[in-house]
Amino acid sequence: MMANLNVKRQVNVNNNDEFLKDILTGFSERQKRLPCKYFYDERGSHLFDEICKTEEYYHTRTELKILDDALPTIAGMIGPNADILEFGSGAGIKIRKLIDALETPRSYCPIDISEEILLHSSRKLKKHYPELLIHPIVADYLSPIDLHDTFATESEHRKLVFFPGSTISNFDLPEAIHFLKHIRSLLTAGDVLLIGVDLLKPEPILLAAYNDRTGVTAAFNRNILDRIAATYQTNLEPGLFCHRAIYNAEKHRIEMHLVSTCEQTVEVEGESFHFRKLESIHTENSYKFSLEGFRMMGMNAGFDQTAVFTDEESLFSVHYLTAH
Repeated sequence: MMANLNVKRQVNVNNNDEFLKDILTGFSERQKRLPCKYFYDERGSHLFDEICKTEEYYHTRTELKILDDALPTIAGMIGPNADILEFGSGAGIKIRKLIDALETPRSYCPIDISEEILLHSSRKLKKHYPELLIHPIVADYLSPIDLHDTFATESEHRKLVFFPGSTISNFDLPEAIHFLKHIRSLLTAGDVLLIGVDLLKPEPILLAAYNDRTGVTAAFNRNILDRIAATYQTNLEPGLFCHRAIYNAEKHRIEMHLVSTCEQTVEVEGESFHFRKLESIHTENSYKFSLEGFRMMGMNAGFDQTAVFTDEESLFSVHYLTAH
């Protein structure tokens, strides 16, 4: 273990018992489903990085441009010696921009579900920022987390939660408010949540972003079936399912599904599940927000919107929320 890189391993996302329970429960529902957190094994994390590079996936490049433009202002608002906590830190590209902009940040606590990706990015950061205290936590951030003292105890240092990428969009709306309230519970008045939020936009742009021509999103979606086939006693054939992403206009969300291409019976560890032809497994939602709608969500969770930054086309937004 690298010096000053104090790793905590809390929730084992490779816990096969929990994964199996979620499979059996999800396949038993009328609308079959699988939790999207299981996308992010080692291969899934790499595939998501590739999605972010596709021509159609506007999210990452747009948010990065917003950060480039806004971070000098944001850094001045946050001030020196901040303690940073990031949920779903991934490859650590955006955090570098934030660290570079801030005045002498004190500590960084990245939390991610993929241990390999988390440790790789943390070691690279430690090499680049040797004075920064880095405390990685391998965990599912939807579960209770035992945080490091830099974030778990009160101090004179300002706390900053960084939650980019519009991951908040993957929560159903009541769950999103609940999670924002959870973030608020980690903070004291005056602390900051800096969060990326995807915005409402024309349907063709959304559909293209989740149905890229190179098929990376399809491979990412189907990877969850590859995990099942590689982990359990099953006759599941991932090739008998195809990727589908649709826009649910009523609920303002993209829905990702895996659609059975034929009538089939899938057995997983002795349990049987019948699939009709064209019956789907619902794997992910991605909600799209208005600026005012998200501001109201933040208020309901205990935050004031101090500032919001968007691109020229209003595709994406970064919100600076202050705990009140």
